[in-house]
Amino acid sequence: MHGNTSGAPTETTAWRTPAMILLCGCLVATISYGPRSSFGFFMMPMTVDNAWGRDVFAFSVAMQTLIYGIVQPFSGAIADRFGTIRVVIAGALLYSSGIYMMAHASTPGQLYLTSGVLIGFGLTGCSFNLIISSFGKLLPDSWRSISFGAGTAAGSFGQFLFSPLGVSLIHQFGWRTTLEIFAGILLLIIPLSLAIATSQQDAPDQSGTPSRPVARQSFREALAEAFAHRSFVLLVIGYFTCGFQLNFVTLHLPSYLIDRGLSAEVGGWTLGVIGLFNIVGALASGYLSGRMPKRYILAFIYSTRALAIVFLITMPASPVIAIIYGAVTGLLWLSSVPPTSGLVAVMFGTRWLAMLMGITFLSHQVGGSLGVYLGGLVYERTGSYDIVWWFGALFGVLSALINLPIVEKPVVRPAMAA
Repeated sequence: MHGNTSGAPTETTAWRTPAMILLCGCLVATISYGPRSSFGFFMMPMTVDNAWGRDVFAFSVAMQTLIYGIVQPFSGAIADRFGTIRVVIAGALLYSSGIYMMAHASTPGQLYLTSGVLIGFGLTGCSFNLIISSFGKLLPDSWRSISFGAGTAAGSFGQFLFSPLGVSLIHQFGWRTTLEIFAGILLLIIPLSLAIATSQQDAPDQSGTPSRPVARQSFREALAEAFAHRSFVLLVIGYFTCGFQLNFVTLHLPSYLIDRGLSAEVGGWTLGVIGLFNIVGALASGYLSGRMPKRYILAFIYSTRALAIVFLITMPASPVIAIIYGAVTGLLWLSSVPPTSGLVAVMFGTRWLAMLMGITFLSHQVGGSLGVYLGGLVYERTGSYDIVWWFGALFGVLSALINLPIVEKPVVRPAMAA
């Protein structure tokens, strides 16, 4: 880095400029988010070939989602304490192994072990949550909001890239070979992770300057401080809805559109459009998060998502309606990440940012696990997804209201005040 006036760490190799860190981190986010976002296209061929119900596949993804959320705070704490690179490499290896073995799963138990357990653990190590926390520690303070948006947008580009790619590869080579190809692509994360390696010293405080009192704060003290903070608790509760909506849509939207008479290609392009438009939405959210109250951005995102759901399920099924839904939802898809991450950084600084983001993400993944499994369960019981769609709309309205009372100020620490 060039000096430390902006709060960026000075101990780094010359090639790791802010631009290089941002580029490599975004590539990791693209590669890690892409395969998982395309799982909805594997549900129908896998369940047909193995004579499973949709609830079996949905349960494996629900396990994956829940494990991803439960383990994320711990992997974040390890990355905060010992550096990012070991966690990212371990995550990439588990993720790649899980997808490769998923291609050869022939029983529900094998599917739960691969899609559920291995991929769930793998995602905790190489997801964009850790990438964003690395940006917060490695990049100058002036880059922070836009880098959070760029890292989120990169994940969206992975969805835009892998959704139509997955549909095309499945048609040409079959779903098993497609999963094997995805497993190989995931190994590219390992060399890219060198650029985003952090150390224990990469810990500026809220103002962007090194702080000895914050650096000495233990993870238990950080947890106690966070859960005693009302605004953090509200943020965590509201993030539940984000996970419920996104994970349900990612897995079940392709099948929902097919059930309503549309083709698999329409589903592929709809998820692709979601990813494409979310590049715009995430970047815009990152930009706006540095210039206006973040709680208002979150309230707008959740309430507008609810309106988009009502639009999709009440309008006649057509490719145009599906694409419009994808475009509107895409603008709001992962745009909740920059203001949420920014609020955590504003409240508590970046010393334990990965861990505290992991706590918020746990709520996200509990909601996601519920949305994924309820989708499969309700469909098998009723033959329709309508009940879960309406739950998603209701949760959107409630989360918009929950985020409004959040106070966007740093916590007061006696050590810092002294």
